[in-house]
Amino acid sequence: MEKRTILAVVLSVIVISVFYLIQAVFFMPTPVTTSQTAAQTAPITSEPLSTSGEFLSGAETEPANSTVVNEVLTDAPVSEQLISVNTGLLMVTLTNAGGDIVSYKLTKHFDQDEPVEMIFAGTAEAHAFSLAFGGLNAVPLTSFFYMRRLSEYSVEYYRDFMVNDKTIRLTKRYNFKPDEYLFELIINLTGDNSLSAIDFSGAAYTLGFGPQIGPQFDKLDQRSEYRTYFTYTNGKRKQEKVTESGPTIITNRPSWAAIAGKYFTLIAIPYPAQYDIAFSSAAEPGLSGASRLYITRPAIASSRTEDTYRFYLGPKNQETLTIYNNGANSFGLRDMELLKVANTSGILAPLETGLKWLLMVFYKIIPNYGVAIILLTLLVKVLFFPLTKRSSEATLRMQALSPKIKEIQDKYKGNSQKMNMEMAELYKKEGYNPLSGCLPMLLQIPIFIAMYNLFNNHFDLRGALFIPGWIPDLSLPESVWNFAPLQIPLLGWSDIRALPFIYVASQLLYGKITQTPDQQGNAQTKIMLFILPLVFFFALYDVPSGLLVYWIMSNALSLVQQIIINKYVAQRKAAMPVTFTKPVIAPPKKKRK
Repeated sequence: MEKRTILAVVLSVIVISVFYLIQAVFFMPTPVTTSQTAAQTAPITSEPLSTSGEFLSGAETEPANSTVVNEVLTDAPVSEQLISVNTGLLMVTLTNAGGDIVSYKLTKHFDQDEPVEMIFAGTAEAHAFSLAFGGLNAVPLTSFFYMRRLSEYSVEYYRDFMVNDKTIRLTKRYNFKPDEYLFELIINLTGDNSLSAIDFSGAAYTLGFGPQIGPQFDKLDQRSEYRTYFTYTNGKRKQEKVTESGPTIITNRPSWAAIAGKYFTLIAIPYPAQYDIAFSSAAEPGLSGASRLYITRPAIASSRTEDTYRFYLGPKNQETLTIYNNGANSFGLRDMELLKVANTSGILAPLETGLKWLLMVFYKIIPNYGVAIILLTLLVKVLFFPLTKRSSEATLRMQALSPKIKEIQDKYKGNSQKMNMEMAELYKKEGYNPLSGCLPMLLQIPIFIAMYNLFNNHFDLRGALFIPGWIPDLSLPESVWNFAPLQIPLLGWSDIRALPFIYVASQLLYGKITQTPDQQGNAQTKIMLFILPLVFFFALYDVPSGLLVYWIMSNALSLVQQIIINKYVAQRKAAMPVTFTKPVIAPPKKKRK
């Protein structure tokens, strides 16, 4: 029994430690508008609104080349104008300064009782979907554009520029749709017929999003919030590595590229997919982490072009993403596989997908995710009952073989090789597998990890209420007392949570019930019963409350299950014949002459 206990402890600690190492390293408001001033002839500055207006922070501006751009200053607007578009799901605020989006709020999703803001900036003003003539180092346009409202959901910005003394008009048209998170941005460049090309050192323009997707966060700790970068090319999703040292340039021209957070995502779909993509996480003043996406349009060998981009900026859930596979959307898109931005990866992905499906089935029966978790736990226990019963039978068998094992250990105490051979022969003769008692415990470790990923990332658990006043969000740790800004020294805790204490109590009680008489006083057993639950207490203190609800319920069901099994084992043991073992008497040592 000691070897099985040691093996279980070692394997559990190794798996959980590796899991957390991977997690640490890798895994409706009133629209605001301002009035337009009457001045139309004041000069327009070509300087950016702020230093953060550059696409790449700290980068030099685009080097001089043969293509020179100047603004046409005739009767252009001289003040900022804001306009709002409400689609039912979105409240979007646009500005004529560059024709950018400065606010993009999700009216059906909330963050601290306010709609989730998907354009998250630092100390500078937020400007997303900015355009710059040139490559990644070019300065975004911040001039005041003319604005036309084409319809309730369509807004157009345009302005004339001079390119090598030739006039060219830049137009940005936004097309939103009712009840959709995906919108369309059309970039149109129309120049004089005598303009032979639009070329700024090999690029026509760069369209950029940044500095960060929402919602607002304190830090990117890979647990509470994170950012990952994906591209989708030829039917395969790839996670891109992005560092603060410089931009990550994607030259294989994917079908789409995405910045994904824990629950929300930005997906860029250039059409056609013939442009270069780049990601950047360069630092931003006043922002603890930045995540930018750029699309660079190659040089245009003509005087005009029209490019269409589609952007999905919203929740990372199945319901809203699958419509771009089956064509049930206003843009007629099909087979885009946008849901892959939310799919998990790794060897446990199928297990997590299956658990998610079962959780949704139970939720449809009883629309409370806390109850759904309890029903899912009950199902897992029922499915594992045959293995648990077999483990208990293995324990009983081990107790019956203990006298023979002790006899072999005493007989071959000084010859470990011979002892192991005799033990193996005994197990073979008796038809006993010494690892059979550990199997249920080992099989539950992958389920625990899959449950952690499910409760930590499943969108529908965001804001899922279980018990009012205590567990309002199963995707977050619960709290019975918050004493921030104070913190417990060394631990950094600012909350007293009840679920971790309930978990430790349930684990200790379960261990006490499952303890056999021969384990009492055993050092390894004490580690298993007392030390390991305390280690898990600190490791799981800040995990999503849904995970602890699962584990506590699992312990409670295991407790009831073990009581039933103990009665069964006692009956089996009482029915077994009593085995007497003849004591082994060592021969007396010969005295030396």
